[in-house]
Amino acid sequence: MRVLFVGDVFGKAGRRVLDQALRSVALEQRIDFCVANAENAAGGFGITPPIADELLSLNIDLLTSGNHIWDKRAILSYLANQPRLLRPHNYPPDTPGAGIFVGDTACGVRIGVINLQGRVYMPPLNCPFVTGRAAIEQVRRQTNIVLVDFHAEASSEKQAFAWYADGQVSAVIGTHTHVQTADERILPKGTAYITDVGMTGPYDSVIGSIPDLALERFLTQIPVRLEPASGNARLCAVVIEIEESTGRALAINRLNLQVA
Repeated sequence: MRVLFVGDVFGKAGRRVLDQALRSVALEQRIDFCVANAENAAGGFGITPPIADELLSLNIDLLTSGNHIWDKRAILSYLANQPRLLRPHNYPPDTPGAGIFVGDTACGVRIGVINLQGRVYMPPLNCPFVTGRAAIEQVRRQTNIVLVDFHAEASSEKQAFAWYADGQVSAVIGTHTHVQTADERILPKGTAYITDVGMTGPYDSVIGSIPDLALERFLTQIPVRLEPASGNARLCAVVIEIEESTGRALAINRLNLQVA
């Protein structure tokens, strides 16, 4: 089976890219299941219920997120009732929403997805390693095919978790930094890995925002309000080929597609 994992959808430009290109990419790549990280889909900060519904109507099977999932308060009640939008699993247990999804792909194969958030340079949460291990064991009782969206700042933390989970999950996909890395690989025990899948949105930007505003913030240290850029929209993603019987990854390939 083949899974498409779309990097952080940023603002209107990212949503436009998906509307224009996702269907053709999914057909060309023979995709059975599509995941997209959408924590910045609403103006670059958070996600709203209408935008979540919009994305889920575009052949996206599941939305994951990270620390910005809470930026729009309207999403709290939506999270509690929409299992296809995940928040990181290692938030406290009473936090609205869920961090684990188990469901069937278009080809009838069951798949599990776990959303975790790192702690290095990030808000203090429950340990993603300990929490992640328990979640993996829970999901593997239902399927051998398990994906992890590891939403974190530090490359070292992402790499460490991938080695920790090697052979227990099909893929560990890094999100959060919005810059696609070139280190996709299959680890020795069969887990696909990339440090960051990148950003789906305005490439002529500073991680999605208008460069002049980001520069003003850096140069003056004044907390300038950042706004989404719009130029050179791209779709960043990875395609993961997985052996259905074992859950081992057979290949992982990067996509970085410019969309008119």
